Amino acid sequence: MSEIQNVWKPTRKYFLNLIYFILSTIIVVVIWPHESKENWIRIFGILILVSSCYLILWLFLSHFRSEVLGVTRKTLFIILMILSFVSLTRIAITFANQNVLFLIPVVIIPVVVRTFYDARLALFILLITIMLCGFMVHDPFVYIFMSFISGMVAIFTLTNIYRRAKFIFTALSVIISYSALYLGLSLMHDGTFNNVRLSAFYLFGANGLLVLISYPIILLFETKFLFLSDNTLLELADTNQPLLRKLAEGAPGSFQHSLQVANLAEEAARITGANLLLVRTGALYHDIGKIANPSYYIENQTDGLSPHDNLNPEDSVRVIINHVRNGVILAKNFKLPVQIIDFIRTHHGTTVAYFFFKKYTDMHPWDTSREKEFTYPGPKPFSKETAVIMMADAVEASSRSLVKYTEESISELVERIVYLQEQDGQFSDIPLTFKDISDIKSAFKKRLSNIYHIRVAYPERDFSTD
Repeated sequence: MSEIQNVWKPTRKYFLNLIYFILSTIIVVVIWPHESKENWIRIFGILILVSSCYLILWLFLSHFRSEVLGVTRKTLFIILMILSFVSLTRIAITFANQNVLFLIPVVIIPVVVRTFYDARLALFILLITIMLCGFMVHDPFVYIFMSFISGMVAIFTLTNIYRRAKFIFTALSVIISYSALYLGLSLMHDGTFNNVRLSAFYLFGANGLLVLISYPIILLFETKFLFLSDNTLLELADTNQPLLRKLAEGAPGSFQHSLQVANLAEEAARITGANLLLVRTGALYHDIGKIANPSYYIENQTDGLSPHDNLNPEDSVRVIINHVRNGVILAKNFKLPVQIIDFIRTHHGTTVAYFFFKKYTDMHPWDTSREKEFTYPGPKPFSKETAVIMMADAVEASSRSLVKYTEESISELVERIVYLQEQDGQFSDIPLTFKDISDIKSAFKKRLSNIYHIRVAYPERDFSTD
């Protein structure tokens, strides 16, 4: 029954999101400008055009952003962005002059979408929106051209979204872009400066200033749709955060391990195109459950004595595995975002705590039926970011046990750890390519070699005098 539910669950979400797409299509057709004597043939034509735009959007998400269609709130976020600006355009052409269209800050779309996703999705959502709006306006080519170029400029200027000053720079860039395009189009059509209206530049200035409201809109979507912006991730990654300070004071070894995992994972994320800030933040919090029983983890043992020496393997593994559950509870108590909690839940996936399982089988060689008790509850990693953390966590922990640090030993360690995780099926739910895994391993080897590089033996200085 559980297998059937696992198969049906995503299907049901996709079906629900399809309904939202259909409803959105109907809404756009309803608010579309209609003639006084409308006929059903024209309405059918409008339906075809609007449906085509939404169909292309659906296909794009299915092929390149399937995780969006798998989460209803993410789909609603995109649909609401499109509907909001289509509705504003409809209002503008009904109750105001056509020129007021350029007061509508359509550039907000790529700015907001780019904050939570990547530039490609932001550009595609912008294109779909201005296409739908363009059919409504009097001069579609001018509207689409100017909106598209200005939107592209906004995307290009948002390289460091976590810097609030970037929004001001983006607003200025949008004003300059609109003004330059308007001036160019006017001169091309008329061949004179006489028809260039100063009032249009006022509209472009107001449009650019309205782009600044992107920041409160982003905060609103973060709160209501459980998204994470780069600003929030930067705040969470500050090691002075109460929970990270608690980890540093209560389990200093685990804290240092988390820092090294963050460095390893960040290098791999940079190469594979994963979200760097999300990976780093997830790495810092992935082991917070060890705060509960820090002395049971080898990185926090300073006197060479281990509490596990007085425990049987079953009790030991229970403490070890519980650091995942304790971490989730602690994260919820400190109100960490669900995206960060996912790293805590998945960083061991459904692997077996092999050290204690081997210890148990050595003591009870006839009993091989209790492997489940030595297995982490999961789930397995389900994104590129969580997979990177799982690999980095295992590689960093194992690297501390190397007797000799050479290129060969480090390479063999990384290859073996990742191979075992692959064979264990830990990456079966992630769209990772062979190239991704190869790049991740290369990044780990490079970073570990830098950490454990061999230093030149400097000659001792002779302080004796003749």
